[in-house]
Amino acid sequence: MAANCLPPTATLSGAAPTTTTHRRSPPSPATTVSPSSVSFHFLSSSASLKPLRLSHQRRLKVRVSGGDLGAVVATKCVASDPVQLKSAREDIKEILKTTFCHPILVRLGWHDAGTYNKNIEEWPQRGGANGSLRFDVEQKHAANAGLVNAMKLLQPIKDKYAGVTYADLFQLASATAIEEAGGPKIPMKYGRVDVTGPEQCPEEGRLPDAGPPSPADHLRDVFYRMGLTDKDIVALSGAHTLGRSRPERSGWGKPETKYTKDGPGAPGGQSWTVKWLRFDNSYFKDIKEKRDEDLLVLPTDAALFEDPSFKVYAEKYAVDEKAFFDDYAEAHAKLSNLGAKFDPPEGFTINDEPPPPPAAAAIPEKFVAAKYSSGKD
Repeated sequence: MAANCLPPTATLSGAAPTTTTHRRSPPSPATTVSPSSVSFHFLSSSASLKPLRLSHQRRLKVRVSGGDLGAVVATKCVASDPVQLKSAREDIKEILKTTFCHPILVRLGWHDAGTYNKNIEEWPQRGGANGSLRFDVEQKHAANAGLVNAMKLLQPIKDKYAGVTYADLFQLASATAIEEAGGPKIPMKYGRVDVTGPEQCPEEGRLPDAGPPSPADHLRDVFYRMGLTDKDIVALSGAHTLGRSRPERSGWGKPETKYTKDGPGAPGGQSWTVKWLRFDNSYFKDIKEKRDEDLLVLPTDAALFEDPSFKVYAEKYAVDEKAFFDDYAEAHAKLSNLGAKFDPPEGFTINDEPPPPPAAAAIPEKFVAAKYSSGKD
Protein backbone atom coordinates (compact mmCIF):
# COMPACT_ATOMS: atom_id res chain seq x y z
CA MET A 1 0.00 0.00 0.00
CA ALA A 2 1.37 3.36 -1.01
CA ALA A 3 0.92 6.14 1.47
CA ASN A 4 2.08 9.63 2.26
CA CYS A 5 3.09 10.22 5.85
CA LEU A 6 2.51 13.86 6.66
CA PRO A 7 2.70 15.93 9.82
CA PRO A 8 -0.78 16.90 10.99
CA THR A 9 -0.43 20.56 10.01
CA ALA A 10 2.47 20.54 7.55
CA THR A 11 2.58 20.37 3.76
CA LEU A 12 4.72 18.16 1.58
CA SER A 13 8.12 19.65 0.96
CA GLY A 14 9.85 17.15 -1.31
CA ALA A 15 12.45 16.07 1.21
CA ALA A 16 15.20 13.55 0.60
CA PRO A 17 14.58 9.86 1.49
CA THR A 18 15.95 8.84 4.89
CA THR A 19 14.56 7.24 8.04
CA THR A 20 12.33 9.13 10.47
CA THR A 21 13.57 9.24 14.05
CA HIS A 22 12.30 10.60 17.36
CA ARG A 23 14.76 12.73 19.31
CA ARG A 24 14.97 14.37 22.71
CA SER A 25 18.05 16.35 21.76
CA PRO A 26 17.90 19.73 19.95
CA PRO A 27 16.65 19.26 16.40
CA SER A 28 18.56 19.76 13.20
CA PRO A 29 16.84 21.78 10.48
CA ALA A 30 16.56 18.80 8.17
CA THR A 31 13.25 17.25 7.15
CA THR A 32 13.47 13.53 6.46
CA VAL A 33 11.50 11.05 4.38
CA SER A 34 11.24 7.25 4.41
CA PRO A 35 10.25 5.71 1.06
CA SER A 36 8.20 2.59 0.44
CA SER A 37 8.11 1.30 -3.12
CA VAL A 38 4.88 -0.22 -4.40
CA SER A 39 4.20 -1.73 -7.82
CA PHE A 40 1.37 -0.16 -9.83
CA HIS A 41 0.03 -0.61 -13.34
CA PHE A 42 -1.43 2.34 -15.21
CA LEU A 43 -2.92 3.33 -18.53
CA SER A 44 -0.77 5.44 -20.78
CA SER A 45 -2.26 8.03 -23.09
CA SER A 46 -2.62 5.28 -25.68
CA ALA A 47 -4.63 3.24 -23.17
CA SER A 48 -2.11 0.40 -22.99
CA LEU A 49 -1.12 -1.08 -19.65
CA LYS A 50 2.40 -0.56 -18.39
CA PRO A 51 4.04 -1.46 -15.10
CA LEU A 52 5.19 1.45 -12.99
CA ARG A 53 7.17 1.48 -9.78
CA LEU A 54 6.14 4.35 -7.58
CA SER A 55 7.84 5.46 -4.40
CA HIS A 56 5.63 7.99 -2.71
CA GLN A 57 5.33 6.99 0.90
CA ARG A 58 6.54 10.01 2.79
CA ARG A 59 7.40 10.38 6.44
CA LEU A 60 7.95 14.01 7.29
CA LYS A 61 9.24 15.17 10.65
CA VAL A 62 7.36 17.66 12.78
CA ARG A 63 9.29 18.87 15.80
CA VAL A 64 7.12 20.11 18.64
CA SER A 65 8.58 22.01 21.55
CA GLY A 66 8.26 19.99 24.75
CA GLY A 67 10.02 22.04 27.44
CA ASP A 68 12.94 20.09 28.89
CA LEU A 69 12.01 17.08 26.75
CA GLY A 70 13.45 18.82 23.72
CA ALA A 71 11.97 18.13 20.27
CA VAL A 72 9.43 15.41 19.63
CA VAL A 73 8.82 14.14 16.10
CA ALA A 74 5.30 13.29 14.92
CA THR A 75 4.10 11.93 11.58
CA LYS A 76 0.73 11.30 10.03
CA CYS A 77 0.25 8.81 7.19
CA VAL A 78 -2.20 9.41 4.36
CA ALA A 79 -2.86 7.52 1.13
CA SER A 80 -2.78 10.74 -0.93
CA ASP A 81 -0.90 13.98 -0.43
CA PRO A 82 -3.46 16.75 0.37
CA VAL A 83 -1.35 19.43 -1.31
CA GLN A 84 -1.08 17.44 -4.51
CA LEU A 85 -4.82 16.71 -4.41
CA LYS A 86 -5.56 20.44 -4.35
CA SER A 87 -3.24 21.02 -7.29
CA ALA A 88 -4.78 18.12 -9.19
CA ARG A 89 -8.21 19.66 -8.65
CA GLU A 90 -7.06 22.86 -10.36
CA ASP A 91 -5.69 20.87 -13.30
CA ILE A 92 -9.01 19.04 -13.61
CA LYS A 93 -10.82 22.37 -13.75
CA GLU A 94 -8.61 23.42 -16.66
CA ILE A 95 -9.37 20.20 -18.55
CA LEU A 96 -13.08 20.75 -18.03
CA LYS A 97 -12.84 24.23 -19.54
CA THR A 98 -11.24 22.98 -22.75
CA THR A 99 -12.69 19.49 -23.33
CA PHE A 100 -16.22 19.70 -21.83
CA CYS A 101 -15.68 16.27 -20.32
CA HIS A 102 -17.87 16.76 -17.24
CA PRO A 103 -20.21 13.79 -17.97
CA ILE A 104 -17.53 11.17 -18.56
CA LEU A 105 -15.56 12.18 -15.45
CA VAL A 106 -18.72 11.85 -13.35
CA ARG A 107 -19.32 8.42 -14.88
CA LEU A 108 -15.73 7.32 -14.20
CA GLY A 109 -16.02 8.06 -10.49
CA TRP A 110 -19.43 6.41 -10.27
CA HIS A 111 -18.36 3.23 -12.02
CA ASP A 112 -15.25 2.81 -9.89
CA ALA A 113 -17.36 3.11 -6.72
CA GLY A 114 -20.51 1.42 -7.99
CA THR A 115 -19.14 -2.12 -7.88
CA TYR A 116 -19.45 -2.18 -4.09
CA ASN A 117 -21.20 -5.14 -2.47
CA LYS A 118 -22.19 -4.53 1.16
CA ASN A 119 -22.50 -8.28 1.71
CA ILE A 120 -18.76 -8.81 1.22
CA GLU A 121 -16.63 -7.58 4.11
CA GLU A 122 -13.11 -8.13 2.78
CA TRP A 123 -11.25 -5.41 0.89
CA PRO A 124 -10.84 -5.27 -2.08
CA GLN A 125 -13.17 -8.20 -2.85
CA ARG A 126 -16.12 -6.03 -1.83
CA GLY A 127 -15.44 -3.65 -4.72
CA GLY A 128 -16.05 0.06 -4.47
CA ALA A 129 -13.88 3.16 -4.82
CA ASN A 130 -10.44 1.56 -4.97
CA GLY A 131 -9.00 2.64 -8.34
CA SER A 132 -9.50 -0.76 -10.00
CA LEU A 133 -11.13 0.84 -13.03
CA ARG A 134 -7.70 1.93 -14.26
CA PHE A 135 -7.02 -1.64 -15.37
CA ASP A 136 -7.84 -2.82 -18.87
CA VAL A 137 -9.73 -5.91 -17.71
CA GLU A 138 -12.35 -3.79 -15.93
CA GLN A 139 -12.52 -1.15 -18.64
CA LYS A 140 -13.61 -3.92 -21.00
CA HIS A 141 -16.77 -4.56 -18.99
CA ALA A 142 -19.73 -3.62 -21.18
CA ALA A 143 -21.01 -1.00 -18.72
CA ASN A 144 -17.64 0.79 -18.90
CA ALA A 145 -17.55 1.28 -22.67
CA GLY A 146 -15.81 4.53 -23.53
CA LEU A 147 -14.31 5.16 -20.10
CA VAL A 148 -10.83 4.60 -21.53
CA ASN A 149 -11.24 8.16 -22.84
CA ALA A 150 -11.66 9.45 -19.30
CA MET A 151 -8.48 7.65 -18.31
CA LYS A 152 -6.61 9.29 -21.17
CA LEU A 153 -7.65 12.67 -19.82
CA LEU A 154 -6.65 11.93 -16.22
CA GLN A 155 -3.47 9.91 -16.73
CA PRO A 156 -1.25 12.99 -17.32
CA ILE A 157 -2.55 14.43 -14.04
CA LYS A 158 -1.77 11.15 -12.26
CA ASP A 159 1.73 11.18 -13.78
CA LYS A 160 2.22 14.75 -12.57
CA TYR A 161 0.98 14.04 -9.03
CA ALA A 162 2.38 10.67 -8.04
CA GLY A 163 1.31 11.29 -4.45
CA VAL A 164 -2.37 11.00 -5.38
CA THR A 165 -4.02 7.58 -5.59
CA TYR A 166 -6.14 6.63 -8.58
CA ALA A 167 -9.07 6.00 -6.25
CA ASP A 168 -8.91 9.56 -4.93
CA LEU A 169 -8.26 11.03 -8.38
CA PHE A 170 -11.34 9.38 -9.88
CA GLN A 171 -13.61 10.64 -7.10
CA LEU A 172 -11.99 14.09 -7.10
CA ALA A 173 -12.60 14.39 -10.84
CA SER A 174 -16.22 13.28 -10.51
CA ALA A 175 -17.07 15.73 -7.73
CA THR A 176 -15.20 18.59 -9.40
CA ALA A 177 -17.08 17.99 -12.66
CA ILE A 178 -20.43 18.26 -10.86
CA GLU A 179 -19.43 21.46 -9.09
CA GLU A 180 -17.94 23.09 -12.20
CA ALA A 181 -21.13 22.33 -14.15
CA GLY A 182 -23.10 24.42 -11.66
CA GLY A 183 -24.03 21.63 -9.27
CA PRO A 184 -23.82 21.53 -5.48
CA LYS A 185 -20.65 21.42 -3.42
CA ILE A 186 -20.02 17.76 -2.61
CA PRO A 187 -18.85 17.06 0.99
CA MET A 188 -15.95 14.87 -0.11
CA LYS A 189 -13.23 13.19 1.90
CA TYR A 190 -10.02 11.63 0.64
CA GLY A 191 -7.38 9.09 1.55
CA ARG A 192 -8.62 6.12 -0.51
CA VAL A 193 -6.14 3.28 -0.93
CA ASP A 194 -5.57 1.80 -4.41
CA VAL A 195 -5.71 -1.85 -5.36
CA THR A 196 -2.38 -2.89 -6.82
CA GLY A 197 -3.18 -5.26 -9.68
CA PRO A 198 -5.83 -6.30 -12.22
CA GLU A 199 -6.44 -9.55 -10.35
CA GLN A 200 -8.16 -7.40 -7.70
CA CYS A 201 -10.78 -6.04 -10.12
CA PRO A 202 -14.41 -7.03 -9.44
CA GLU A 203 -16.22 -9.42 -11.73
CA GLU A 204 -18.44 -8.01 -14.47
CA GLY A 205 -22.13 -7.46 -13.79
CA ARG A 206 -22.24 -5.24 -10.69
CA LEU A 207 -23.27 -2.03 -12.47
CA PRO A 208 -26.84 -1.14 -13.53
CA ASP A 209 -28.30 -1.78 -16.99
CA ALA A 210 -30.28 0.84 -18.89
CA GLY A 211 -33.10 -1.39 -20.13
CA PRO A 212 -33.75 -4.37 -17.84
CA PRO A 213 -37.12 -6.21 -17.96
CA SER A 214 -38.22 -4.71 -14.61
CA PRO A 215 -36.43 -1.34 -14.36
CA ALA A 216 -37.49 -0.37 -10.82
CA ASP A 217 -36.68 -3.81 -9.42
CA HIS A 218 -33.34 -3.80 -11.20
CA LEU A 219 -32.39 -0.40 -9.80
CA ARG A 220 -33.20 -1.58 -6.29
CA ASP A 221 -31.29 -4.84 -6.75
CA VAL A 222 -28.15 -2.93 -7.77
CA PHE A 223 -28.32 0.05 -5.42
CA TYR A 224 -29.62 -1.82 -2.38
CA ARG A 225 -26.62 -4.14 -2.78
CA MET A 226 -24.51 -1.01 -2.27
CA GLY A 227 -26.50 -0.03 0.82
CA LEU A 228 -28.25 2.91 -0.86
CA THR A 229 -31.89 3.95 -0.56
CA ASP A 230 -34.77 4.88 -2.87
CA LYS A 231 -33.99 8.56 -2.24
CA ASP A 232 -30.34 7.97 -3.19
CA ILE A 233 -31.38 6.15 -6.37
CA VAL A 234 -33.59 9.00 -7.57
CA ALA A 235 -31.18 11.75 -6.57
CA LEU A 236 -28.23 10.06 -8.26
CA SER A 237 -30.31 9.44 -11.39
CA GLY A 238 -30.64 13.21 -11.63
CA ALA A 239 -27.00 13.42 -12.74
CA HIS A 240 -28.29 12.38 -16.16
CA THR A 241 -28.96 16.08 -16.52
CA LEU A 242 -25.34 15.97 -17.74
CA GLY A 243 -24.17 14.12 -20.79
CA ARG A 244 -25.34 12.03 -23.71
CA SER A 245 -25.90 8.39 -24.54
CA ARG A 246 -24.06 7.13 -27.60
CA PRO A 247 -25.58 4.09 -29.34
CA GLU A 248 -22.18 2.76 -30.40
CA ARG A 249 -21.24 2.46 -26.72
CA SER A 250 -24.44 1.64 -24.87
CA GLY A 251 -26.88 0.58 -27.56
CA TRP A 252 -29.21 3.40 -26.49
CA GLY A 253 -30.03 6.78 -27.97
CA LYS A 254 -29.89 8.44 -31.37
CA PRO A 255 -26.65 9.01 -33.30
CA GLU A 256 -27.28 12.75 -32.98
CA THR A 257 -30.01 15.29 -32.25
CA LYS A 258 -30.51 19.02 -32.71
CA TYR A 259 -29.00 19.44 -29.25
CA THR A 260 -25.84 17.40 -29.85
CA LYS A 261 -24.98 17.63 -33.55
CA ASP A 262 -22.67 20.60 -33.00
CA GLY A 263 -21.10 19.55 -29.71
CA PRO A 264 -19.52 21.09 -27.65
CA GLY A 265 -16.84 18.48 -27.64
CA ALA A 266 -17.24 15.55 -30.02
CA PRO A 267 -20.66 15.90 -31.71
CA GLY A 268 -23.38 13.28 -31.59
CA GLY A 269 -25.33 11.11 -29.20
CA GLN A 270 -28.66 11.82 -27.52
CA SER A 271 -28.88 13.89 -24.36
CA TRP A 272 -31.40 13.70 -21.54
CA THR A 273 -31.65 17.49 -21.36
CA VAL A 274 -31.35 20.48 -23.68
CA LYS A 275 -28.38 22.05 -21.88
CA TRP A 276 -26.53 18.85 -21.16
CA LEU A 277 -23.42 20.47 -19.69
CA ARG A 278 -25.33 22.32 -16.97
CA PHE A 279 -26.19 20.60 -13.72
CA ASP A 280 -29.74 21.47 -12.64
CA ASN A 281 -33.10 19.74 -12.13
CA SER A 282 -34.18 19.81 -15.79
CA TYR A 283 -33.77 16.03 -16.04
CA PHE A 284 -36.79 15.56 -13.79
CA LYS A 285 -38.77 18.33 -15.49
CA ASP A 286 -38.17 16.95 -18.97
CA ILE A 287 -39.06 13.36 -18.09
CA LYS A 288 -42.24 14.49 -16.39
CA GLU A 289 -43.33 16.69 -19.30
CA LYS A 290 -42.19 14.31 -22.10
CA ARG A 291 -42.10 17.35 -24.31
CA ASP A 292 -39.33 16.59 -26.78
CA GLU A 293 -38.61 13.39 -28.72
CA ASP A 294 -35.00 14.50 -29.16
CA LEU A 295 -34.46 14.07 -25.41
CA LEU A 296 -33.60 10.60 -24.16
CA VAL A 297 -35.72 8.69 -21.65
CA LEU A 298 -34.41 5.23 -20.78
CA PRO A 299 -36.61 2.58 -19.14
CA THR A 300 -34.78 3.20 -15.87
CA ASP A 301 -35.48 6.94 -16.24
CA ALA A 302 -39.18 6.43 -16.83
CA ALA A 303 -39.35 4.14 -13.79
CA LEU A 304 -38.66 7.13 -11.54
CA PHE A 305 -42.10 8.53 -12.33
CA GLU A 306 -43.85 5.13 -12.52
CA ASP A 307 -42.75 3.46 -9.30
CA PRO A 308 -44.77 4.87 -6.35
CA SER A 309 -41.78 5.21 -4.00
CA PHE A 310 -39.43 6.68 -6.60
CA LYS A 311 -42.13 9.06 -7.84
CA VAL A 312 -42.34 10.86 -4.49
CA TYR A 313 -38.76 12.05 -4.88
CA ALA A 314 -38.85 12.59 -8.65
CA GLU A 315 -41.92 14.82 -8.38
CA LYS A 316 -40.28 16.75 -5.55
CA TYR A 317 -37.04 17.32 -7.45
CA ALA A 318 -38.90 18.47 -10.57
CA VAL A 319 -40.26 21.47 -8.67
CA ASP A 320 -37.61 22.02 -5.98
CA GLU A 321 -34.07 22.31 -7.29
CA LYS A 322 -32.60 23.09 -3.89
CA ALA A 323 -34.04 19.87 -2.44
CA PHE A 324 -32.53 17.97 -5.36
CA PHE A 325 -29.13 19.61 -4.88
CA ASP A 326 -29.11 18.89 -1.16
CA ASP A 327 -30.07 15.22 -1.60
CA TYR A 328 -27.76 14.77 -4.58
CA ALA A 329 -24.72 16.12 -2.73
CA GLU A 330 -25.39 13.72 0.15
CA ALA A 331 -25.92 10.72 -2.15
CA HIS A 332 -22.86 11.49 -4.30
CA ALA A 333 -20.61 11.70 -1.25
CA LYS A 334 -22.05 8.45 0.07
CA LEU A 335 -21.46 6.69 -3.26
CA SER A 336 -17.89 7.99 -3.51
CA ASN A 337 -16.98 6.36 -0.19
CA LEU A 338 -18.47 2.93 -0.87
CA GLY A 339 -16.05 0.07 -0.29
CA ALA A 340 -13.08 2.39 0.08
CA LYS A 341 -10.25 1.71 2.52
CA PHE A 342 -9.08 5.04 3.90
CA ASP A 343 -5.64 5.98 5.19
CA PRO A 344 -6.03 7.59 7.68
CA PRO A 345 -9.14 5.55 8.54
CA GLU A 346 -11.27 8.67 9.03
CA GLY A 347 -10.14 10.22 5.74
CA PHE A 348 -9.41 13.91 5.32
CA THR A 349 -10.80 16.92 3.46
CA ILE A 350 -9.11 19.44 1.19
CA ASN A 351 -11.64 22.23 1.55
CA ASP A 352 -10.23 25.73 1.82
CA GLU A 353 -13.14 27.18 3.73
CA PRO A 354 -12.92 27.39 7.55
CA PRO A 355 -14.93 24.92 9.63
CA PRO A 356 -18.52 25.92 10.43
CA PRO A 357 -19.30 27.52 13.80
CA PRO A 358 -20.71 25.37 16.62
CA ALA A 359 -24.31 24.28 16.11
CA ALA A 360 -25.63 26.63 18.81
CA ALA A 361 -24.08 29.62 17.07
CA ALA A 362 -24.78 28.55 13.51
CA ILE A 363 -26.71 30.98 11.32
CA PRO A 364 -28.85 29.35 8.61
CA GLU A 365 -27.62 30.08 5.12
CA LYS A 366 -29.92 32.31 3.12
CA PHE A 367 -30.93 30.48 -0.05
CA VAL A 368 -30.16 32.32 -3.26
CA ALA A 369 -31.58 30.63 -6.36
CA ALA A 370 -28.79 31.78 -8.64
CA LYS A 371 -26.19 30.11 -6.47
CA TYR A 372 -27.68 26.72 -7.21
CA SER A 373 -28.90 27.18 -10.75
CA SER A 374 -25.91 28.86 -12.34
CA GLY A 375 -23.69 26.80 -14.56
CA LYS A 376 -21.75 26.59 -17.79
CA ASP A 377 -23.67 26.16 -21.03
